[in-house]
Amino acid sequence: MAFSKTFPRTVPGTNFPLWEEVFLTAVEEREVEGQCREENFQLMSECVQEAKTLAIKHGINTDDNVARMAIALFEKRASHVVFWKESRAKEKFDEKNK
Repeated sequence: MAFSKTFPRTVPGTNFPLWEEVFLTAVEEREVEGQCREENFQLMSECVQEAKTLAIKHGINTDDNVARMAIALFEKRASHVVFWKESRAKEKFDEKNK
């Protein structure tokens, strides 16, 4: 099933927006998922390094603590696939309605 997102488009002469649905192709979805995966992999690596630094600084340097902190940092920062797809759909909507 293709990813879709609905956006409001203003129509001159009316107070109400016209809602337009934008669909991503299968190729666009895979591309966005790949970009998201790469970004999240890099982000998780950074979170692990920062968690190690924090654990050493606060004297709680165990693998379990580092893993928990890294996960918490990642969850706080991570962009989810849906966000990436919505962003791509918004780009398509903006390009179409210039």
